[in-house]
Amino acid sequence: MLLIYQIAVLLFLLVFLAILLRNLVDLTALPVNPTSCGPLVSILVPARNEALNIERCVRSLLQQEYRAFEILALDDGSTDATPELLQTLLNESDGRLRVLNGEPLPDGWHGKAWACFQLSRQAKGELLLFTDADTMHEPDALRRSVAALNNTGADMLSLTPHQELRSFWEELVVPLVYVILMCYLPIRLVWKSRNPAFCFANGQFILFRRECYERINGHASVKQALAEDVWLCREVKGAGGRVVAFNGSDAVRCRMYRSFKDIWEGFSKNLYAGLGYNTVGLFLLMLLTAALYVVPYAFFIQALSAGRFTPGQFWLPLFQIIIALACRIIIARVFTQSLFMVFLNLFSQLILIAIAVNSFWIIHSGSGAKWKGRAYNFS
Repeated sequence: MLLIYQIAVLLFLLVFLAILLRNLVDLTALPVNPTSCGPLVSILVPARNEALNIERCVRSLLQQEYRAFEILALDDGSTDATPELLQTLLNESDGRLRVLNGEPLPDGWHGKAWACFQLSRQAKGELLLFTDADTMHEPDALRRSVAALNNTGADMLSLTPHQELRSFWEELVVPLVYVILMCYLPIRLVWKSRNPAFCFANGQFILFRRECYERINGHASVKQALAEDVWLCREVKGAGGRVVAFNGSDAVRCRMYRSFKDIWEGFSKNLYAGLGYNTVGLFLLMLLTAALYVVPYAFFIQALSAGRFTPGQFWLPLFQIIIALACRIIIARVFTQSLFMVFLNLFSQLILIAIAVNSFWIIHSGSGAKWKGRAYNFS
């Protein structure tokens, strides 16, 4: 039975390696040197307590080479210097920037969805780009993204930005987002399949055709979804729209979190929500994570200490560890992440399991997910 178990774990890892290798082909880069002409794009930036990020974000957006765009930034009840910084940027801009003051958060909405919905009501563009305040955009990012949307005939486009990782905890935990994306989700099926189960979207950068956005009733359709990006993708697919994803690491940069507290709260907010509060799905994820990335080390270390170099206790767990690390190395090279931190994969996965437990607990204990000074208990 032990040998059968170890072979099954090895086969799972080989399948995930195969998905990763296929995804490297399917997650293509954005078009290079496309035209800078096209329909008006409304770039929509929700901002709540983003004093550390908002200036860099807006200045990069103002430098876009695409000709027809407007920028709308909404201050969502910030308690830091965000409003003052937005006012300074407005005074310095060439008329392409508009600054909105957010309305109070209604019952039954989460903050980002409400801010984005307000922005969409004021937008004039045929295309709507929702981007986070902690992003920075290369000058050609918008024109390349519009070209990709037009070339594919898609209704919704999302990118995988380059994640800026400047601290130990960021480098340890944040790359797991790419492990889950690249090893668990066949990206080809995001493009090709109408099944809403195959969804990917990254709220750091989502480009919509306005007609499609309005057809699904925009962010009102996901007003209680804390992982609103994935659920927007589900809504688009459910309405018959087409979703595409590109590797945008050379076009957009983002620093999601700056401390372990931010990482803990941010991932705890999104993990259970991203699974649709499916308890079975969450516990299967924890079980799979433990079986594939944690338990092999226990077998390997026990075999070493006991001097038992059998297939079930030593060699198969060793191969499992090697394959898991190989996946991490490939992802680190593609997305410019730390190779050294790859070898701390065991600790990364243990933290992921702890986050999953906390993600479940904060909802079912009634305390709610906390983010930006607000607490949510949607489930």
